Amino acid sequence: MILIKGTMETVMFFDRRFIEKALPTAQILFDYFPHDISFSIDSRTLFPGDMFIALSGNRVDGHQYVKEVLQDKNAGGVIIEKDKKDTLNSISPTLLQKKLIILVDNVVEGLLQLAGAWRAQWNIPVIGLTGSFGKTVTREKIALLLQKNNISYISSSQNHNSLIGLPLSILKMRGHHEMAIFEMGINKRGEMEKLADVLQPTIGIITGIGHSHLEGLGSLNDIAVEKRNIFKNFSEHNIGIINGDQSQLAKVSYSHPVIKFGMKTTNQIQARKIQVKSSHIDFILKIYQDKYPVRLDTNHEGAITTSLAIAAIGSLLKFNHGTILDAIQTPVSVSGRYQQLTLKDNKGILINDCYNANPESMKMALLAFDKLDTPYEKIAIIGDMLELGIDASFWHRQLGRFLKKTPTIKKVILVGKHIKLAQEALPAGVESELVGTAEQGLKALKKYMKKPLAVFVKASNSIGLSLIVDEIAEKQNTFAAATKTDSITANHNGNQTLNSIGTH
Repeated sequence: MILIKGTMETVMFFDRRFIEKALPTAQILFDYFPHDISFSIDSRTLFPGDMFIALSGNRVDGHQYVKEVLQDKNAGGVIIEKDKKDTLNSISPTLLQKKLIILVDNVVEGLLQLAGAWRAQWNIPVIGLTGSFGKTVTREKIALLLQKNNISYISSSQNHNSLIGLPLSILKMRGHHEMAIFEMGINKRGEMEKLADVLQPTIGIITGIGHSHLEGLGSLNDIAVEKRNIFKNFSEHNIGIINGDQSQLAKVSYSHPVIKFGMKTTNQIQARKIQVKSSHIDFILKIYQDKYPVRLDTNHEGAITTSLAIAAIGSLLKFNHGTILDAIQTPVSVSGRYQQLTLKDNKGILINDCYNANPESMKMALLAFDKLDTPYEKIAIIGDMLELGIDASFWHRQLGRFLKKTPTIKKVILVGKHIKLAQEALPAGVESELVGTAEQGLKALKKYMKKPLAVFVKASNSIGLSLIVDEIAEKQNTFAAATKTDSITANHNGNQTLNSIGTH
């Protein structure tokens, strides 16, 4: 049994009774509970004592690694599917008796149920965060805001925001946490409802909607409907925070209060008198009736949207406005999100924006790169924007035409298949090279690297342009306010020891 002190003087147990309640159809073959409950879906990164969740994917079936993690890596136990129980046959019964072995009908559904039951034990503010852009940077900024207010919190681990990632993050909640921030990412219809049912957020934020995951979600209106399901379980006591500049979010009747942010005067949280410079952005932040000058240490206009979302959540939580301004104006660097790096051997700068791409984020990033004042020649490496469905051709052609608005970008290396349509629509005077893979893109770039350059890299994540970044950039430690590893161990007498690694 694992005892974890909870909020409101409650106590959380991870024991047989909890599992039977959370997973009523599960079978517990052996119930030797690890001293420190932690969960892993990757046999390669599993630590001794971790519970291994055997997911069955399209390419890899985690059940193939059950013996390895229990026998060789000393996992604390496994969660496997009932119809694959024979996976255990080759493992010594003596070893199994010292493990926690749980059999479920479906591992993914079991994980969701387990996380939902764990979340239900907490009576703290839980922020659910979604949107087609800016989720991770907004999450990091909220974490920074909580740090500055000395609030202990739990946040999404890395980019764990899916039907599998979100439950894994929820299961890291511990009794000393006063608040929680979790990303909620979707790419198919119906997924947000499932995420909302598991997380039960008390506050919901939609950063905005864009043409992302069209293949699985449908039109922009369909995306808005799906994103608004973050508020599925809200009552009049819950607050939603939305991008008020987008009619698909703002012109909707909600059954709960909302705070709107944006540039329009109809929003409670506004950015006014915006001035975008080469290295920074100035604007007037309006929090209801109060006005403050703000300077952001970036020329990426997406930072304005993030700042307004932070002002909205800070205002809702009744934080001092000075602390809100401090968090907004403190730079954060998130890997792969318009992250400025140095090229190796001091041969220029690199803008690493290759974590993902959709039409809106691509255009905003290119505009920022165009405005960047640098003595170096600019080269943009642009790859396919995926999951755009039947509209893929249209949006890639539009991207090519859009480069008319970025006159300082004279050379582009295009990577992928769809991006060929962008090449056909490029304005006169832009030199281009089309390649099929990231490796070929790197080879094309190296022809120009005899002199210092300003390089911009962006595409959908699966195009693999991070390979180029890893090859040409100096390594840099990125700020990760929300990255926190908490380890709670319990001895056999039920006494608790807390080991915290990193910051709040």
